[in-house]
Amino acid sequence: MRNKHQIVFLSHGGGPMPLLGDEGHVDMVACLQKIAKNIQKPSAILVISAHWEESIATITAGKSPPLIYDYYGFPQESYEISYPCPGEPMLANRVHQMLESAGILATLDQHRGFDHGLFIPLKIMFPNADIPCVQLSLNNNLSPSDHLKMGRALYDLDDTNLLIMGSGFSFHNMREFFAPETRESRAKNISFEAWLLETCASKEMDEEERRRRLIHWEKAPFARFCHPREEHLLPLHVCYGAAQTASDEYFELQILNKKSSMYLWSKDSK
Repeated sequence: MRNKHQIVFLSHGGGPMPLLGDEGHVDMVACLQKIAKNIQKPSAILVISAHWEESIATITAGKSPPLIYDYYGFPQESYEISYPCPGEPMLANRVHQMLESAGILATLDQHRGFDHGLFIPLKIMFPNADIPCVQLSLNNNLSPSDHLKMGRALYDLDDTNLLIMGSGFSFHNMREFFAPETRESRAKNISFEAWLLETCASKEMDEEERRRRLIHWEKAPFARFCHPREEHLLPLHVCYGAAQTASDEYFELQILNKKSSMYLWSKDSK
């Protein structure tokens, strides 16, 4: 099976902090800029953000979605960030059709805007805001297998030069971001990241095993330490579902002093 699209899972950092010059996001900003430079500029971007959950898969269908500043307690400039990318109703309709054809309940939302899981990383990657975007929600049942199925439905999209972007975080324990790091907490972080990297990038692993590991991700070393709640991991499941193969590239980095990772699947790779 060959990828039809460029697919990336990225760790998007803490709220607007990557755009505020925060030292804990220097690696992240550089990594996103590197990815954007090395991939073909997409004609449209479909974003699965950790920050949108619905009871059924929901797709933004407006022509000019507003921004949703869904973070709190940051400087005023954080609420004046602009990213006036257009929506793409035709893509939204195709996504809706693909999901429904796969037996996944889905609906279109003409009014919802883009949350920071979309506009923060894309302002770093494609600052001109000239690429049409559509956002797809997670299902609030947080089922790994359902999100793999959602991604598999996206594989059949026939859009030329589409970028599917899972915007989450490979480590997302809010308490630990602000707690003093210990040798034990660092070891837990590193152990889970090693498991995740092997799961997503190993060329030796067959797809049945890769899928099994992602479905049963809670069995990974220190899984619930790294993800007390899995909404920041599930965009990765959608990405893998759309790729059905090991990632072509991976990126290891530090974000907010935690070992983190990102994964890229290139178009037409096996």
